[in-house]
Amino acid sequence: METTAPMTTGTAGTGILDAQAGSAVESAVESAEASQGRPGRFEIGEHDFLLDGQPFQVISGALHYFRVHPGQWADRIHKARLMGLNTIETYVPWNLHEPVDGTWTAEDGLDLGAFLDAVAAEGMRAIVRPGPYICAEWVNGGLPAWLTAEPGVGIRRSEPRYLAAVSRYLREVYAVVAPRQLDNGGPVVLVQIENEYGAYGDDKDYLRALVDVTRASGIVVPLTTVDQPQPSMLENGSLPELHRTASFGSRAVERLATLREHQPTGPLMCSEFWNGWFDHWGEYHHITSPADSAAELDAVLAAGASVNLYMVHGGTNFGFTNGANHKGHYTPIVTSYDYDAPLDEAGNPTAKYWAFRETIARHAPVPDEVPAAAGAAPVVSGELDAVLPLHAVDAIVAASVRSDQPPTMDALGHYGPFAVYRASIDAAAGAVLTLGEVRDRAWVTIDGVAVGKLARENKERALVLPGGGELSILIENQGRVDYGTRIGEAKGLIGPVAVDGREVTGWTVETVDVSSPAAIDAVERALAAVRGDGVEALAGPVFASGAFDIDEPADLFLDTSTWGKGAVWINGFCLGRYWSRGPQYTLYVPAPILTAGSNRILVLELEVATDSAVRFVAQPSLGPLDL
Repeated sequence: METTAPMTTGTAGTGILDAQAGSAVESAVESAEASQGRPGRFEIGEHDFLLDGQPFQVISGALHYFRVHPGQWADRIHKARLMGLNTIETYVPWNLHEPVDGTWTAEDGLDLGAFLDAVAAEGMRAIVRPGPYICAEWVNGGLPAWLTAEPGVGIRRSEPRYLAAVSRYLREVYAVVAPRQLDNGGPVVLVQIENEYGAYGDDKDYLRALVDVTRASGIVVPLTTVDQPQPSMLENGSLPELHRTASFGSRAVERLATLREHQPTGPLMCSEFWNGWFDHWGEYHHITSPADSAAELDAVLAAGASVNLYMVHGGTNFGFTNGANHKGHYTPIVTSYDYDAPLDEAGNPTAKYWAFRETIARHAPVPDEVPAAAGAAPVVSGELDAVLPLHAVDAIVAASVRSDQPPTMDALGHYGPFAVYRASIDAAAGAVLTLGEVRDRAWVTIDGVAVGKLARENKERALVLPGGGELSILIENQGRVDYGTRIGEAKGLIGPVAVDGREVTGWTVETVDVSSPAAIDAVERALAAVRGDGVEALAGPVFASGAFDIDEPADLFLDTSTWGKGAVWINGFCLGRYWSRGPQYTLYVPAPILTAGSNRILVLELEVATDSAVRFVAQPSLGPLDL
């Protein structure tokens, strides 16, 4: 998905383009239902997608399995079908599946095969978009940091080292996808090559290499590309043998006409229909009008085009998986990926859900069953009862390295969110500390006393020191850029570092592990040893823990409005980041991570929390609206 500002919704058109509007949708749906579980054929016809030889209008929605707890996959897929969808689309995040070079994982909610099986169990089709680049407002655009950190590697082009890693990755994905294609009785009917490549490059040899490994891996369904409907992008981002589709959220008739100019035959498809948008920290919460979005969707379907809603259900950037943008200045993306989608972050139908359901019903059969309306979440509370300074928890130090100049996190093979840089300095009061660049936020202390903080989004890189001593700089990687030429840039402290113009040398760098279950368990044990009757306000950087009780597992919304900046774990599961800067002031808690009775909460507060109360509220607070 392309990360420019959302387009303004225009007036929907009702004309018929080259595609045959009013094709036999109902008979195709019946054919689709009848073919579930048995081998079938999905092809590109002169005007339509063909399912076993019959016209089939794809009415799909994006649902990322890696942004939804697996215990809730079936619920979200079912509700998508009840809205009238016949297909589910998902990206595949390479950097989650291969966090370490050569180590593939399908654990912790990453079982793509199980997700596709859940789609099939609901009687729906599937579209898989493995990238390797996915954008998706996802950390590093889905590319592994261990790959982009390799000096000289050629990102998104036909460079041998990059292609070798990509080919290995795609073979792993296709080992899951190939047996689940429609030809084998599975749900998969389309696979996408790369992702909006025309906005990035025009290396046709690279695209052909992706096609070759895809076909050699047993993928026989039609292959597609997607680009914004601009002539240069549509030309640069595809090949003659690939079926072009478009991404847009407004002016549907106009944009489908542009697509038809570059895709003379075959079905028209908007494979990213932007029905909402994402948020950055420090900005408004974006929404789009249900009526306007529904009118544009109606125009797409009336033209006989296929569609994939981006998103039908957004989910959450759990952990430290959010991406960032950099178009003149750095802007990290929030934890919620609600996206103002038809199904909200907790999977509840919204006004947009009902508007879309009514729209789809004018063009295709919609089930009689409707999902239950959302109720308020349980309102419960607890207290933080133990606190420890970050530097007092030795178990989170993954490695300690000495270096004359400060290395980046990437140079140390550390791709997590935190590192601590230390050096001894000789300085008088009033001396000026300057850093080459902070990526992305720095908290500076001298002999353990806070001096100040520097923020990349404010382009800050200097502050005044009270004197000399042990300089300590805690760096937070707030999210890797997911779009454009800055994909793969290094994180950490970018040198040189100087005091009054004299370079600081002799560094010790500690990489901080807050991503592994073993590290979080160790933090919990350390806090258990100092547990008391409660704590007051938290002056970070500190860990704090506590407990709360619930009668039975249910979705919750954690209120973070009185806390500063940090991250939260419940029962060892990382909900993600919070920040008083907003717009988001609650964190979504999926019911499957909770237990009846007592539940543990762990907070990493990097700045200041004004109280230690743990509060769960009835409704999410995603911030003031951008109207």
